[in-house]
Amino acid sequence: MDERLASAIAHWAPRFTANGVTPADFARVTASVDTWPEWCAAWVAVGEQHEALGREALSEGRLRSGGEHLAQAAAYYHFAKFVFVEDVEQMKAAHARAVAAYTDALPHLDPPGRRVEIPFEDATLVAVVRTPPGDGPFPVVLMIPGLDSTKEEVCSTEQTFLDRGLATFSVDGPGQGEAEYAVKIRGDWGPVTEVLYDAIGREPDLDRDRLGVWGVSLGGYYSVRVMAALGDRATAGVSLAGPFSFGECWDGLPALTRDTFRVRSGTASDDAARTVASTLDLTEVAGDVTAPMLLVFGRKDRLIPYQQAEKVHAAVRGSELLMLAEANHGCADYSPWHRPRTADWLAGHLGGDVGDPAAPTHVASSVRAKAGV
Repeated sequence: MDERLASAIAHWAPRFTANGVTPADFARVTASVDTWPEWCAAWVAVGEQHEALGREALSEGRLRSGGEHLAQAAAYYHFAKFVFVEDVEQMKAAHARAVAAYTDALPHLDPPGRRVEIPFEDATLVAVVRTPPGDGPFPVVLMIPGLDSTKEEVCSTEQTFLDRGLATFSVDGPGQGEAEYAVKIRGDWGPVTEVLYDAIGREPDLDRDRLGVWGVSLGGYYSVRVMAALGDRATAGVSLAGPFSFGECWDGLPALTRDTFRVRSGTASDDAARTVASTLDLTEVAGDVTAPMLLVFGRKDRLIPYQQAEKVHAAVRGSELLMLAEANHGCADYSPWHRPRTADWLAGHLGGDVGDPAAPTHVASSVRAKAGV
């Protein structure tokens, strides 16, 4: 097994299985490849099997199953391409299949979703909106993926918010997902924030006055940037595994992560990519965050040292820090220890249901009142 393949398996197994890949499939695919160049095709092949299950279910009128299978296939296609930058054309082909499968799944998810296309500079950002059952407008969580994640990967995290009465607005930002080929990674998300804030305001079933922000990994960095740019327009935010300064982490990053950043930042060398990475820094903006923030981090993070979370905590006034002693990057290996708690925390601030889902409405309202909403 070559070094890059071993690195991918060692770093990302919990992330895959927490976000749509079955443990059996993970074991089956990773056992079938010996070198990194085989990675993408192997995951696409298994993704095709799940997509076939979805297409068959749709043709038979089993729409719920069809949506579930296609969303799972999208996750497999996504993980085929997530850091596979050595063959960009193969990566793009797998990505296109992820987008197509997920787009076809959206109407049949529970609850369903819809695509929203947002003009940005000379390109387009794409988001997926999902709303809980009932009458809106709903409080909404802007969800921001990381360097190598996309809106197709956060479906299971969305569900924790939807179950608590919160809508989700999951976006591929600059350098991410559908925007990664036309818009490069940037440290300053001020202009991005304004475009997304306006887009959320155009959706009649979303209540922009009850706006939360959630981001993972590099998206955790962006979430702090967005909170700073929004000021008092934001209600609450969560940063999961986000760095204070990405440049400070550069030397400890795996080669696959550095290569991915290099491609998505539009740079030609590792040194040039490091220069761009140094612009992803919260020093000048962390003090501008005025709404509550919850920071979640794993002390055994092998990509972003846990001291980065402590720096964010010190710089963002009034922030809360949940440090999981045994968790790795993104805390996917300890999902039950943070996902429900994060969802409850945001629901408490935004006005979602943090109590018993079977309880009468007045009980849920009472819980919200006790949470200070």
